[in-house]
Amino acid sequence: MNMFKYLTLIFLATLLSNCGEGALKKNFTIKTNTTNNTIALKEQLVLSISNPKRLEIESVMYTLNGEPISETATLEQVKLGQQEIKALVSFDGEIETVTHTISIVNNDAPKVFSYEIINTYPHDITSYTQGLEFYKGNLYESTGQKGESKLRKVNYKTGEVLENADLANPYFGEGLTVLDNKIYQLTWQSGKGFVYNADTFERISTFKYGESTEGWGICNDGKQLYKSDGTEKIRTLNPENLVETDHIQVYTNKGKIGQLNELEWINGKIYANIYQKNGVVIINPKNGATEAVIDFSPLKKEVTQHKGLDVLNGIAYNPQTQTIFVTGKRWDKLFEVKVIEK
Repeated sequence: MNMFKYLTLIFLATLLSNCGEGALKKNFTIKTNTTNNTIALKEQLVLSISNPKRLEIESVMYTLNGEPISETATLEQVKLGQQEIKALVSFDGEIETVTHTISIVNNDAPKVFSYEIINTYPHDITSYTQGLEFYKGNLYESTGQKGESKLRKVNYKTGEVLENADLANPYFGEGLTVLDNKIYQLTWQSGKGFVYNADTFERISTFKYGESTEGWGICNDGKQLYKSDGTEKIRTLNPENLVETDHIQVYTNKGKIGQLNELEWINGKIYANIYQKNGVVIINPKNGATEAVIDFSPLKKEVTQHKGLDVLNGIAYNPQTQTIFVTGKRWDKLFEVKVIEK
């Protein structure tokens, strides 16, 4: 089918749906070769139309997540997670739109990485760490809890606080990232984030969230921002207007990974803490595939044990040393580590 006819079908289907006619018809359903509506990346997806009334079908056009797809296709350049299949069925001079949702999981199990401690540095034991990132040799940190939340620039070797900005009591600070000399800091359930000048800590602006109602973690690839909201989704934001433009869903070969928290961009991948877990997942930012996990659980035993001690959270890559730094909520140590594949 040529593109003109395809676009015509989409237009007519949309028109019928808006008029309330297409939604009333249940003549067809989409059939797939999936198992429990789940299929793995790189497997072949086979689509067909169930036509119990034996109507005369003139043509069928399929899309997957909005992109045209043939009735038999190998799933390669596709995003993982819950994806919608749509069929435009032309019959007897009419058009019916049919939808079906499938889950696409990764085709490989995540690799398991370990680590080696290179150095240990002091960390403020009162800081409920939410975001951590290096910029121009200094460590920037965002902390949480209402009445305690703050933004800091720190000499990571000594723990000396070089700059500090306290958040107003109603705000619960979350992740942060620095791009083009601007600090982007999230808050948890207030539906807004803040933008600061990285040198002066002057607040430049405030932005509201889009479809993601909460703020958890944020990072950048040098061009755009990536934001987590406590679900399996990581959303892409335009740094100029902070509009959420796209998203990925983070999946393994078994299913989704939720409660994604602090994020860090490292060598083309997104590293993410999982809330209440002492580990980090390494994510393909193009399709959401979980490529590896790092087990940092032994680190919690290396810090001072006290009543307020909480989980691992905070991961930062230092481009000057080309090493990774991790800490946790109310931990008194910051660890410089080398990641090792088992």
